[in-house]
Order: sequence, then structure tokens, then C-alpha cells
Amino acid sequence: MLDRALKVAPEAEVFHVVTRETPAIFEANRLKMLETRETAGVALRLIKDGRLGFAVTTNMEDIGGLVDNAVELAAFGAATCLELPAHTEPPPVAVYDPAIEKISVDDMVHLGQSLIDGIRATSSELLFEGRVSKTVSTISLLNSRGGEVTYTKGVFGVGMEAMLVRGEDMLFVGEHESSCHPISDTTAIRESIEEQLELAKTVVEPVTGSLPVIFTPHGVAGTLLGPLLAGFNGRNIVQGSSPLVGRLGETIIDQRISIWDDPTIPYVPGSSTTDDEGVPSRRKALIERGVASSFLYDLQTACQAGVTSTGNGSRSLGSLPAPSASVLVIDEGDVSYADMISDVKDGIIVERLLGAGQGNVLAGDFNANVLLGYRISNGKPSGRVKNTMISGNAYQALNNLAAVGSQARWLGGSLKTPALYCRGISVAARS
Repeated sequence: MLDRALKVAPEAEVFHVVTRETPAIFEANRLKMLETRETAGVALRLIKDGRLGFAVTTNMEDIGGLVDNAVELAAFGAATCLELPAHTEPPPVAVYDPAIEKISVDDMVHLGQSLIDGIRATSSELLFEGRVSKTVSTISLLNSRGGEVTYTKGVFGVGMEAMLVRGEDMLFVGEHESSCHPISDTTAIRESIEEQLELAKTVVEPVTGSLPVIFTPHGVAGTLLGPLLAGFNGRNIVQGSSPLVGRLGETIIDQRISIWDDPTIPYVPGSSTTDDEGVPSRRKALIERGVASSFLYDLQTACQAGVTSTGNGSRSLGSLPAPSASVLVIDEGDVSYADMISDVKDGIIVERLLGAGQGNVLAGDFNANVLLGYRISNGKPSGRVKNTMISGNAYQALNNLAAVGSQARWLGGSLKTPALYCRGISVAARS
């Protein structure tokens, strides 16, 4: 494919992905579907007359058609100054455990059903849906400058969501865990869901005003992180729409916050030896002690900004690369979760949100309904709040920080964060 493309274009890249996924899908508290899906495809990106051509196929026999499509589309493609990376030795990043492929389907079904049955033994009204899955992907990349990458990644995931309906009251709880190792112990998932149920069993009157808010790790991910990361995205930097343009080296939030992008952590699903353009992975600080330290670039946005790629080109088989975080780690602080709660006279805990993307996200704004949250009264959780909305700005919230949690946890294989305790968050409620 590469040889054929180089007959009509000076630079080209072939990106090939083979994926085998086996999900056990649960619905209404029992196994609904079990299947194995295998997909394979190839994407061709070439540069012709200073423009990008891109085409995708799952037909490995139609090399000529793939090249012709990419050349034809290059006439309408984006102008580019990017240079494909030459071959360099990437860091060894372990993301494949062959034990994942040895997990039987029966074991996966038993794992999911046991988790559901164990929680429902004391909460029989819950209606569960979720999945237990194993996925193995082999990613290969070859370009005209000698860049060559091949690696295999395995991911095992367990995720369950439950709904409890009592009259007009609907409660949603859930938890998810993923790893490049097999997961055989679901105790942490079960305990998290049971804790959510315990805190939510009593519905209390909502509270309003400018209040202290404790964001659990899920709350951090659903509220603060999206608006914050938008400012570090290289595409928004080159378009001038990020509020952080020209602010590298400046203090932008509380000095107790440091955020790292680190795709070199072994056996974490978001890690990899290179990004999806063949640029070697490396650990980098986005924010170090409150100071903006690095933006996230792929090859295209890096060339537009006049810098080098940070190794954050991410794509699916059917899309061009775009800058994206890989594995985010927020440094732990020195205040326990219990001590955060005991410090609040009247406020709320935010666990899960609905519609957190509303508002001017590029400016750091958030505006969301609280799907699952708890009121704190005199230093203790007093029950679940309903019909409650929070709004604010991520930069302002993280400049009005009361504490950083002392214990971080992994969420979804691409984020590790502690709880964050902020003051002065706007909380509104409807009776």
C-alpha cells in the first residue's frame, strides 16, 4: 500500500488496526447477549501538493481503490506543513497481558452475574445493565520516512449501571473498572455501588447559593476536567479560541494542582508505546503546581503552531488524527475525603452529572444537572439531593480550592484523580 501511494504522492502513511472484542452484555439483571466481533481495516493518509488526502477501507484486496480515493480527496483536503516522523526507538510500554485472551466466556458471564446477584441480595429492586468485555487490538503503522510501529494491546473491562424506581423517584448508580490485566475481583465495584446506594437512600431538601462543593473522582471527570482540557487542546490553541493562548509559564489555577499526561504507565488501557501517528510516548506536565506547562499537539496542529508534536495524536480507524489527552494523572494532596466532608457546614457532594457540557466550554464554563449528589449538613452526608444544578467556571473553581484529596483512584483506564474540594460553586435547586 505504501509503495503504491508513493508512486502518486511524496509522503504517505498506512495505519492498520485489527481488533477482536468479546462482550458479555447484561440487561434487566441477566445476560442478554454474548458475541465475538472481529474487525480489521486500513487507513491511508498522504500529502499531495501540500494537502492531506485520506481514505479508509476494510477490503485489503482493493489497494488501488484506496490510493485513488486518497489522491482524489487530497484536492479538497486541509493544507498541511506536517512532517511524518522518522523511525525512532519508542519507550517499552507494557499494555498486553496474554492472560486476557485465556479468560473464558463462562468466566466472564459468571463474573458479571455474580456482581449483579451479590448487590441485589440486599437491594432487590435494582435493575442492572452493563457488560464484561475483553478486547485485543493490534495496531501497525508504516510511513514514507521510515517510521514503523507495531504493538498489541489487551483491555478487560467490567461496568455496571443500576436504576432504582420508586414512584416518581429515579435513582441511578454505577461503577466501571478496566485494566490491561484480567479483572477477577469486583469487590471495589460492588462496594462503590453499595456506598452510593447507602448515601442515596434518604432524599433531603436541596440547598442553594454559593456553596462548598466536593467533587468525587467521578465528579471531577464529569465537571471540571472537560472544560479545563479544552484549553490545552492544540487545535483550540492554533485557532485562538483557547483562553490559554500565550499563557504557558503562567499560574492559571491553585498551586496545589498538578496534572500530567502520561501514556507510559504500564498496563493502563490509555497507555501506548507511541501515539496514533508514530510519535514516541512520553510523560509531560500540562499543569505543574498551578502553572500551565504544555499544550497537547498532534502533527498537524504542531506544524500550524510552529512546535513539535507532543505525541498526542489520537484517532479511530475512520478518522484523521486529532490532539487528545492519553492518560491523565492529577497529583494527590494531603486531605482525606472524610476530613473534607467534616469541614463543610452546608454544601453538596457531586458524584455524577447530566449534561455537563452545557455553557461556554472553551472558556472553562460548566453548567449541569446533578444526576447523583448528596447534601452535607454539619460535616456529615445527610442524604441525596434532587432537582439540583451546579454552574461555574473550571479555572475559577480551581482557583478557589479548599483541599485536594489524599487518595486518587483510576477511572476508565485513562484518568487517575483524587477528590477536589472547592468553595463558592453556584448551586441552584427546584423544589
